[in-house]
Amino acid sequence: MNPRQRNIFIILTAFLLIGLALNLALGSVYISFSDLFPAIFGLGKDDNIFEKIIWQLRMPRAAAAMLAGASLSLSGLLMQTFFRNPIAGPYVLGISSGAGLGAAVWLMGAGWLLGMGLIGSSDMFNAWGLVTASCIGAGLVLLLLLAVSWRISDIGTLLILGMMLGSAVGALVMLLQFFSGREELQRFVLWSMGDLGGLSVAELWVLGPLTLIGVTVAMLLAQPLNVLLLGEDNARSLGVSVKRLRWQLIITTAVLAGSITAFCGPIAFVGIAVPHAARLLWRTQRHQILILGTVLLGMVVMLYCQLIAILPFQDKVLPINVVTSLLGAPVVVWIVLSIRK
Repeated sequence: MNPRQRNIFIILTAFLLIGLALNLALGSVYISFSDLFPAIFGLGKDDNIFEKIIWQLRMPRAAAAMLAGASLSLSGLLMQTFFRNPIAGPYVLGISSGAGLGAAVWLMGAGWLLGMGLIGSSDMFNAWGLVTASCIGAGLVLLLLLAVSWRISDIGTLLILGMMLGSAVGALVMLLQFFSGREELQRFVLWSMGDLGGLSVAELWVLGPLTLIGVTVAMLLAQPLNVLLLGEDNARSLGVSVKRLRWQLIITTAVLAGSITAFCGPIAFVGIAVPHAARLLWRTQRHQILILGTVLLGMVVMLYCQLIAILPFQDKVLPINVVTSLLGAPVVVWIVLSIRK
């Protein structure tokens, strides 16, 4: 890592800390910086209302934003390397739709299963059930795309098939909605808008370790991913087990994208735009740097998107998917135009 790349890491870390502080300070109730840090570290009064606001509402929301940014950005980077496709991402290729189908099955079917006494009602059990269903849905879509990619190498055709697959999965979700009750339907509609502020402590305890495991596995696969950029035939000749690497990437991507989609809803464009921004910032294709850079940049981007979504000094909170779509869509258009050029 050269000095320029090291400096970028330092600067982005500073932006991350600033974004975290702003997310904790701003909202319907403004907390000044003189009150913020005593409240964070428990140095204020015993009945400090600011401490309750921070630790019960704003800190979980900020943690969810950082975990979502890290997971979605990293899953996008892994898919872009794996498919050798510059605009591959969990949302475009239909993987988020697959995760959404799994979540829909759980959210709209859990009430019936609970009534039959087939599942438990604890928060931790429901959290693990939701993330398992979403990861299975994301993994199935990714497996279908993998099977198609063996026969079709054209980027445009693969993207069209991914979008068609996402549409088909969306039709299945609408079918589930049609046959669901009012309460289950309301839960799913609110989930589909994208929300980082509704995660419980139990859900964060599920999401955090899964994200950490995904990042760790990706770092262990950094060198094989570097070799994979040369093509599968060259990777095999250099001793990389492409078949094993393929399964490792499928499982890692399904867990990263599926877990975030399960708890936070579908979040668009982050998985496409952030890896490209990381490549431009660090000017490298080495995954030892790109993985850490993409994770850090994704955390920063999602923190500031969340800062826009909470509408400081207002009582309303925008769906996070609205903000990421408005900011990410121009970046994706620029990427497509750059590819054609």
